[in-house]
Amino acid sequence: MQRYAIYFMPPELSPLWQFGSAVLGFDAASFMDVGYPDHPLFQDPATLGWTAGPRQYGFHATLKAPFRLASGMSAEHLEAHAREFAATRQAFDIELKVATFRDFLALVPVEPSSELDQLADDCVRAFDAFRAPLTPEDRERRHPERLTARELEHLDRWGYPFVFEDFRFHMTLTGVLDLNEQLRAEPVFRDLFDLVPPRTTIDSVAVFRQDERDGRFRVQQRFPFRGE
Repeated sequence: MQRYAIYFMPPELSPLWQFGSAVLGFDAASFMDVGYPDHPLFQDPATLGWTAGPRQYGFHATLKAPFRLASGMSAEHLEAHAREFAATRQAFDIELKVATFRDFLALVPVEPSSELDQLADDCVRAFDAFRAPLTPEDRERRHPERLTARELEHLDRWGYPFVFEDFRFHMTLTGVLDLNEQLRAEPVFRDLFDLVPPRTTIDSVAVFRQDERDGRFRVQQRFPFRGE
């Protein structure tokens, strides 16, 4: 069963996209494995394990978490809506940094951004009509026993616990790391990210597609905002 997601992704030829795809070892636009950065850390087989989870999803920031299409909806409907949605938005800039986020490494904003929060909130609402209800199995994958009451309410209403007040923009770089792994990896990722301009333009939404539940996501289409 195919799933779709609404993500932010930078342009395919941008240094940011190339950085994110390289550290994951996978380019979701070309749907191909790519070479890792030229650093001893990425010659260690353990590193492949660190990035296995995010490699499945491709380099991105979640705006509307993965979902199956609701009855009567099609990929063409979703893409048309994404195009219309993007045409109503204006691009804006944020600055990113490497940080530990929920026990994994990610790119996160240096400063809070009300524009970013509003974009995420609007995506959650605007694309919800395309989302089929969670199956019991999908709900269990979110470990509801670990969620706060508000996160659980979000999960049941919107299909994802970390929305609205609980949304935190991030572009995942690794899976969960223990403290020693974080101390080893974070300086390397920061050094590599120093080669990337930290100021990033949020200028599009993208539809990603997963063809099989355990398969990788690929870029279906990127939709630039008005004025890009």
